Amino acid sequence: MQNSKFFGSREANYKKVKKHRTMKVLILILTLVLFGGGAYALRISNQVKSAANKIYKPSATKKAAKTIKNSKPFAILLLGVDTGAEGRVDKGNSDTMIVATVNPDKEEVKLVSIPRDTLAQLQGAKQFDMQKINAAYNVGGSDMAMSTVEKMFAVPINYYVTVNMGGLSRIVDAVGGVDVDVPFNFEWNGSEFTKGKMHLKGKAALDYSRMRYDDPEGDYGRQKRQKQVITSMINSAVSLKSLTNFESILDSLSDSVATNLSFDDMVAIQANYRKAAKSIKSDVLTGRNADIDGASYQIPTNEEIQRVSDVLRTSLGLEKTTINNAETKQNDLNTYFTGEENHQEFTVYPERVMNGEKSATTTTQSNYGYSNSATYSDNTGNTTNTWQTQQSTNQWHAGY
Repeated sequence: MQNSKFFGSREANYKKVKKHRTMKVLILILTLVLFGGGAYALRISNQVKSAANKIYKPSATKKAAKTIKNSKPFAILLLGVDTGAEGRVDKGNSDTMIVATVNPDKEEVKLVSIPRDTLAQLQGAKQFDMQKINAAYNVGGSDMAMSTVEKMFAVPINYYVTVNMGGLSRIVDAVGGVDVDVPFNFEWNGSEFTKGKMHLKGKAALDYSRMRYDDPEGDYGRQKRQKQVITSMINSAVSLKSLTNFESILDSLSDSVATNLSFDDMVAIQANYRKAAKSIKSDVLTGRNADIDGASYQIPTNEEIQRVSDVLRTSLGLEKTTINNAETKQNDLNTYFTGEENHQEFTVYPERVMNGEKSATTTTQSNYGYSNSATYSDNTGNTTNTWQTQQSTNQWHAGY
């Protein structure tokens, strides 16, 4: 079980929607790390190289790939983790997950957002384990998160960028803020927004993208506002004003960002992939609302999982492949589930049942809406806990 010292106030935070992280900061980091500054500027700057080395954290399970060195299309997983935000000191879940594919031949970047509550099998766990996909980072760090997304969509992911959401407002300020077109008047977390064009600094930009429940379009409206911020941040990041600040920005990231992209990878990307940043297309994995033992989940259909796999594989220049994994098998077993009813129950079946045996039921326990342990029951009534959430008083550095 989790220590109440760290988690005692989390339920209130969730109700106040303080844990809704956004894509925009991750896109800024991706742009700065991959496309900002220029290859020539990086080559001549020992300071930039030193800053890049500070955020370099090689994968413990993946060998260094030569994809970037050979100028081939590649995929990178962007993770926004909540460690350090609002005073938290535990490792935390990845509240934001985005798969980014970069194709130099097509001169295109594709971004696919994965809802944090999506049900997924955690790859690399000691036992069969299906939880919210954002728990993969908490259990096994960036490596498990990469492997889990890889398996779900059958796409090779060799790189990651993990961003600690606890100290990023200054980074937004470092690129000069963002320009947005506010759709309606609203106030959120102490920030006020007036309908029409506005220029926002760090905190206000974060608040602008976080608000959801007061938007007439709900989460879809929030995604539209996020897109505005993303576009503006990318334009700022690749501009000359960001180039002049690139060293100080990258250096300030050392305590907030980790990646297995080496300095040489960054130089190669800026030399050979820079044009891809001119075309950035966004997509999102769409799920159906479901309840598992009282906790809210998102369950994408088999068709949706296949669609996203096709999008990602095509963007990487790979042939399409039929998806057949734990997520699709669980959908096949839940023949009654439609996702059209509020709080409709979804059953997570044990692995042996999923793979062909009959009977047995399962429940997935949660802590304030976040899955912390999975308990599987068989006909004998025996239960086993497959894992317990890891804690890290050493902030996020234990698992990047």
